[in-house]
Amino acid sequence: MSSCSRKILALRIHALAKTFNRCYHRATALHCPSGPPKLSPYDVNCILRTNEHTQEFFGGSVKSYDSNQLASNSPIEDSRSEASCVHTSGLLLGIFDGHGGPACSQVISKRLMRYIAASLVPPDDLRQHVLNGAQSFSFLSCHNDKARCGYEIKELYEKSFHQFANELTNTTLAGFQMHQTLENAFIRLDQDLSREAIEMPSLRTMSVAMSGAVALVAHIDGPHLHVASVGDCSAVLGTVTDTGQWMAKKLTNEHNSDNVGEVRRLLSEHPATERDTVIRGERLLGQLAPLRAMGDFRYKWSREQLEQLVVPQFGEQVIAPYYLTPPYLSARPEITHHILTPRDKFLIIASDGLWDTMSAMQTVHLVGEHMYGKAFLQPLTLPKQDITLGEISQMLTTRKAGLQKKPLDRNAATHLIRNALGGTEYGVEHSKLSHMLSLPQDIVRLFRDDITITVVYFDSEYLRNCPT
Repeated sequence: MSSCSRKILALRIHALAKTFNRCYHRATALHCPSGPPKLSPYDVNCILRTNEHTQEFFGGSVKSYDSNQLASNSPIEDSRSEASCVHTSGLLLGIFDGHGGPACSQVISKRLMRYIAASLVPPDDLRQHVLNGAQSFSFLSCHNDKARCGYEIKELYEKSFHQFANELTNTTLAGFQMHQTLENAFIRLDQDLSREAIEMPSLRTMSVAMSGAVALVAHIDGPHLHVASVGDCSAVLGTVTDTGQWMAKKLTNEHNSDNVGEVRRLLSEHPATERDTVIRGERLLGQLAPLRAMGDFRYKWSREQLEQLVVPQFGEQVIAPYYLTPPYLSARPEITHHILTPRDKFLIIASDGLWDTMSAMQTVHLVGEHMYGKAFLQPLTLPKQDITLGEISQMLTTRKAGLQKKPLDRNAATHLIRNALGGTEYGVEHSKLSHMLSLPQDIVRLFRDDITITVVYFDSEYLRNCPT
């Protein structure tokens, strides 16, 4: 190595060391008495509860759901969506974890469920709705929708939706399969995102195309639960066994380099000469962690398309090394079908910000304990029939014992976030929680990711009596 090369290397090492020391001293300062002021319990509660939402239902297999999210990135790259289908009896709930910015996750959280809801309407009925000028939003009744699209981009999205809906009217009801319906909605929306950016390039369409998002959508209709997923969000079912113990049943697989089957699938789609370059450093082409995602067309478009459309705006570095045989990334979801029983008590769906800190079993235990403890947040009510003083005494004794397990939060998603950030083997530690919520914006991403959670509660009595 020449003296010039050694000097450049030494300068780079010195710069890296300075960056590491600066981040290290900032982080350790947060864990010592001389660090920034600690948040009070009131401050912590305000932060944790800012984005929580609870929705109740009457009739059907779902009693209610709790949802919440906590940002790490600014702006947050996670999105969520929950809605009832207007023309069918299903409930849709989604978690969308963006990367490379929030644009893609925000857009698909608005559009994907509309594609799915329209796909579930019988073709003849759908044809009538389309003829009557139905808009995409008319297929859903959203429960916590705060995102808004600009008029121009909304018009573009409506045009794409109507093209898709018109094609659906030519299908046959006899050929309906839920797996195929969900898969088609995911893939078609991804194709529309690509086409919109190619045919009508703008700041908005290209920002969606160059960012990406993993997505998980659960559809619940009576006892039928379908989960469709691309990427590394996860769904876990909380079930009670015959002996009264909690059991966690995972309904999804992460599409990343830890999934051997997923790696084999990806390698089989490219020449053997690329075996060492398709995945490098546990990432797709050495860059992207999820091996399936929506958007991210820099890993899907041809090299010619990238050179014409993307390189002039974003530079040559947008084309990944060893980009030889695209597409490398798929938006095809993996789908699981589960028939709910009275033993299935709740479903947890969440972005990987939660699963980075907790196992599936830990989350199920926490939500199960929260279910039990939450009952004691309600006022004590006596039964209408005659009751003895001894029975009242027993009720009060039980309530006194239960009050010790009374949770701080009514919302189970908030309860999970609190434990994810402040949990220890002795319970939630306020100082740890305060530190995690006080991290400066320039280093917080080193310690935690965006967290988005939805907990869905099932009606055991309904599931006990409904036909499958």
